Amino acid sequence: MTELSYAHGTGTTALLGDTIGRNLDRAVAAWPGREALVDVPSGRRWTYAEFGAAVDELARALMASGVAKGDRVGIWAVNCPEWVLVQYATARIGAVMVNINPAYRAHELEYVLKQAGISLLAATLTHRTSDYRALVEQVRADCPDLRAVHYIGDDSWNELLSAAGQVTADQLAAREAELSCDDPINIQYTSGTTGFPKGATLSHHNILNNGYFVGELVAYTEQDRVCLPVPFYHCFGMVMGNLGITSHGACIVIPCPSFEPAAVLSAVQQERCTSLYGVPTMFIAELNLPDFASYDLSSLRTGIMAGSPCPVEVMKRVVAEMHMDEVSICYGMTETSPVSTQTRRDDDLERRTGTVGRVMPHIEVKVIDPATGVTLERGQSGELCTRGYSVMLGYWDQPERTAEAIDAGRWMHTGDLAVMREDGYVQIVGRIKDVIIRGGENIYPREIEEFLYRHPKIADVQVVGVPDERYGEEVLACVIPADPADPPALDDVRAFCEGQLAHYKIPRLLQILEAFPMTVSGKVRKVELREGYRR
Repeated sequence: MTELSYAHGTGTTALLGDTIGRNLDRAVAAWPGREALVDVPSGRRWTYAEFGAAVDELARALMASGVAKGDRVGIWAVNCPEWVLVQYATARIGAVMVNINPAYRAHELEYVLKQAGISLLAATLTHRTSDYRALVEQVRADCPDLRAVHYIGDDSWNELLSAAGQVTADQLAAREAELSCDDPINIQYTSGTTGFPKGATLSHHNILNNGYFVGELVAYTEQDRVCLPVPFYHCFGMVMGNLGITSHGACIVIPCPSFEPAAVLSAVQQERCTSLYGVPTMFIAELNLPDFASYDLSSLRTGIMAGSPCPVEVMKRVVAEMHMDEVSICYGMTETSPVSTQTRRDDDLERRTGTVGRVMPHIEVKVIDPATGVTLERGQSGELCTRGYSVMLGYWDQPERTAEAIDAGRWMHTGDLAVMREDGYVQIVGRIKDVIIRGGENIYPREIEEFLYRHPKIADVQVVGVPDERYGEEVLACVIPADPADPPALDDVRAFCEGQLAHYKIPRLLQILEAFPMTVSGKVRKVELREGYRR
């Protein structure tokens, strides 16, 4: 009998029943003198004892400012130590931290502030060309729930911390005693084909365990030092990174606020990092530095690559030239905390480049016929579904969208087309949804389309991804102009989006059409739009 495309990840290590705060307490007690956090740009360092004290100070400050259990606290910042402190401090007091992509502009920021009901926002002041204070002021009047904004590195941040003395350690402990590991603790926005982003709501149990087991599969101990150039606002940074690291007593190393290949390799060399994270395009950028060979990367042994498939030649160089013999490939989605499958330390090159690994401990995966829901035989292509501790609580305040994603059996439908091989390893072969993945960033066409409908020269628009050598996919806007004699130019479209949409969502390509290819039932055939585009 042919085996079905179903796998259940067994393991000898039990799930953690802690809250994030209690798990951090265990790490502080076990390794008080070991380094927990290093910020290379500023030179600041924290031992576990110091990190625990800093988390407690911020937790008490948030309580003093009126943050109650279940209140939403936004974090809108590039990678910095304060981001990590907010992550653990909100978890310690039962507030729900809402991750906001630092590339967001006014249009997107306003939506998230309103939809999540954020009452307190911690934000970066500036980064590159972004003035975060100006963007907040642009939308603040329309966000009635937002009562306080504190800017990292500003007097307002110091004022927040100065209030910590108003709350005692006993009061903080009493708050923690009210918390359950199943409480919602984090909202991460992920779009869908239906339009605006949905807030995937995750519990302590979801993300603490996922980070812990990712760390288990790359064999983290308190001896490891992990370089994290991936953004904290993604699960990649804050779950697979931060929580995977602190649950093993290892050290978080922040190389730069946002990705810079030379800064990453310099941090690995300086801090003697044993692990490095990144999407394939990050590793390619590092390997292609003219002075790559001058960096001493001999301390590396492992790392995690995720976000998109890794080319074989890139993997060969990562193993041979970056010394990452045990590098691991992970696959997942925000709604599953995120990792469902992962390669193992001893997997060969083919499994690391041809698959996304096999099922994680304590998780189930299956491949089904999207039309019938029946589990397919191994080797057949269908929709990948995931079930287990990692599946989100739901989309924030959107029960209908939750019901569309999670079925009655608590299976999360990923929307990805996959094949489970005879050996249990999974290959991702396509996407049911029209998500564009550009350099590891998920881009959802409907959101961009909804925004571009406002352009006075655009009568109709469809957004698709087309192959791109550098980023994997690039954003193409297919436009039917309001006046065929006066169609919009690409520069017009890009200028219209500037300051309103995140830079990676702004179309890089434009095609003017008289009509869209349609199905008999009246749906746009996006596959033909992709295939029909010629650069």
